[in-house]
Amino acid sequence: MKKILFTLSLLLAFYANAQQEVKVDIADALVMKSLEISYEYYISDQSSVGISALFNFEKESSDFRYNEEQMISPYFRHYFTANRNWNHFGEIFLGINTGSKRVNQEGTDTSVKKDYTDGALGVAVGSKYVSNGGFVVGVYAGVGRNMFTTDSYAVVPRLVLTWVLDFNLKNVETPSPLLFLFSVLFRG
Repeated sequence: MKKILFTLSLLLAFYANAQQEVKVDIADALVMKSLEISYEYYISDQSSVGISALFNFEKESSDFRYNEEQMISPYFRHYFTANRNWNHFGEIFLGINTGSKRVNQEGTDTSVKKDYTDGALGVAVGSKYVSNGGFVVGVYAGVGRNMFTTDSYAVVPRLVLTWVLDFNLKNVETPSPLLFLFSVLFRG
């Protein structure tokens, strides 16, 4: 049984290592005390899927901050060019976000802070630069619209300046966390 599980994890690891990138949004971290980390998996040379997670650490009293406290955004990208160095893309995303908003109580002039969870459907456009040495930087902007509750803000922005953590995983075989886990659990 251990050998079967190890073989299955090995096959999954090779599939998972195909073409991928792990990115961090450096502009958010430096300017607004928030952290956005993304994972992108390439389906083909011109298409990818991914997911990003935004965590907002800025105080609510700050003049400039995201309205969202947290946001998880699965996305699909289509790259318009196949140029190795510069590549432009369009993106469709779903932003599942949480936060709080001051809303007026019915029949009074007072407002209360109300927490919300909502989902935004949106689009973004951007560009990615890949140097010959493997350095990758990308920039993109987009906007989404919250769809499910009136307690949330109507618009969800997506402004990102990313760089790939450590190295470009697109053409590099790296050990899969799944492979590592199974090799530790089922040694012997």
